[in-house]
Amino acid sequence: MGLAERGLRSVVIDFDVGLRNLDLIMGCERRVVYDFINVIHGEARLNQALIKDKRNENLFILPASQTRDKEALTKEGVGKVLTDLSDGFDYIVCDSPAGIELGATMAMYYADDAFVVTNPEVSSVRDSDRMIGILSSKSQRAEEDREPIREYLLLTRYSPERVERGEMLSVEDVQDILSLDLIGVIPESQAVLNASNSGVPVIMDGESTAGQAYSDVVARYLGEQLPHRFLEIEKKGLLGRLFGG
Repeated sequence: MGLAERGLRSVVIDFDVGLRNLDLIMGCERRVVYDFINVIHGEARLNQALIKDKRNENLFILPASQTRDKEALTKEGVGKVLTDLSDGFDYIVCDSPAGIELGATMAMYYADDAFVVTNPEVSSVRDSDRMIGILSSKSQRAEEDREPIREYLLLTRYSPERVERGEMLSVEDVQDILSLDLIGVIPESQAVLNASNSGVPVIMDGESTAGQAYSDVVARYLGEQLPHRFLEIEKKGLLGRLFGG
């Protein structure tokens, strides 16, 4: 949505076959007729399956199938869909499921850039480290000995208060482990849950810290130099300290 709001034609593909939820997050679940797998198997044309976002004409969604198995994804089929989409879009976002099963490896196989999304917890960071190894060895770029995928770190659900209490890894801790360029830090925010439940991307909530942080991510990705925000505990003003606000 952030890319689309900047006038860039963008499409997001849900690779979580069997556990479709991108359409829910984007608020278009009632408009799904055909899906990604239907297109791969020639059961529908690409323009029949693409759903235009109601809020921005530059954004389209290609939903996953809820009833098919992940084995329905094929390297050739995915490649053809991505090639067809590249003619009409500036950005193709492949929304990968968590883990390293087929949906995830298919989402990253043809990638030029990869956002490694992790929480500041040991188990999440360890999983991300494993995915970085797969990105560097099992992508089309790796197989063809081309320039590697550009990898960025996106740290979500960050709480400076919990970091200070030793309950969560710091930004520096995560960067030390993963050694990736930091594209953004998304603070823990009730606004994310509210946005998910209402089917409105949180980036559209410009009042929330999470929405502002995602806007910063888009700006950095497009080459703007912005400092990282929301990394420190917000200092209370005098009235806040007096009244415990």
